[in-house]
Amino acid sequence: MARLVESTITFPYRRSLGPVVGAFMTALTEMRILGTRSGDAVLVPPMEWDPRTGAELGNDLVEVGPSGTVESWTWVPNPSAQHPLAQPFAFAFIRLDGATTPLLHAVDAGSPNAMSVGARVAPRWRGERVGAITDIVCFVLGESAEIEGTDAGPASEPVTRMDYEASITYRNPVPVSADRVIEASQEHRLLGQKCPVCERVYAGGRGYCPIDAVELGEGHEVDLSDVGTITNFSIVTPVQYPGQTETEPFVRAFVLLDGSDVILSYQPVIELPATDVRVGQRVVAVWASPAEDSDEGGAMGGTYGRLIGWMPNGEPDIDDPDLVNRIF
Repeated sequence: MARLVESTITFPYRRSLGPVVGAFMTALTEMRILGTRSGDAVLVPPMEWDPRTGAELGNDLVEVGPSGTVESWTWVPNPSAQHPLAQPFAFAFIRLDGATTPLLHAVDAGSPNAMSVGARVAPRWRGERVGAITDIVCFVLGESAEIEGTDAGPASEPVTRMDYEASITYRNPVPVSADRVIEASQEHRLLGQKCPVCERVYAGGRGYCPIDAVELGEGHEVDLSDVGTITNFSIVTPVQYPGQTETEPFVRAFVLLDGSDVILSYQPVIELPATDVRVGQRVVAVWASPAEDSDEGGAMGGTYGRLIGWMPNGEPDIDDPDLVNRIF
């Protein structure tokens, strides 16, 4: 049975808030809650367009609350890491005084027996406020607002932007053939698979031939050369963003392995300055030591196991103008 590998993709970004949401977030740092007028209604949080008609609303902002009344609620007995509170709490629709629409937020009530429709609640403000809805830690029962920690005061400047972090975690099945490629890498071997029909050779342990739809297993395995030729490459100038560890330009190269038509794409180069990389250059595989090994399969942590990159092997360059056409 194939094992599963869990991966998480995180994408941080920054958005502009605009005059309405920006004013709302700035007011939160001042421990004030704003709504926007839409005819006789007051919408909270404030919106730039009427949700019923789509008509553009003006910047007619009005302060509401901060206390309000619970209109409906549900109890969360076992909070997860994504919830706003670590202890059991209620999610509630709270109609703030002066507002027409309810605000969804957490209520730290201690027990579901303490919650009821019509209960009065007030905000618990965060001591250090940054201009986000989480500046309200939660609501508490009663009419009196609270401050969690020491009050650091409002923002020194209007809040115009907000940082977000989108994240998704997923699990992929890993073919048994891919595990065998990783196992072979522990012996400093590159393992491929040869289709018995078209005789194409594949690297990475994909487990099937996409041309002939033939499943490839242990009986189709072949050893690949750990020497090859660079056919193409890209020099990447790193742009600094959250999570970026590279500071200097680096190369990702396509390597054509000797004795086969196998191309390993986007490979790191080792002990080779980006300015010295060239098409036709002869290279040899560089393997991770046991100390560099990882639970996921090696220094590259994936398809090729303990293969960490390629370095020049001292042989003369290959002079073949067709090499640049070899990217797969």
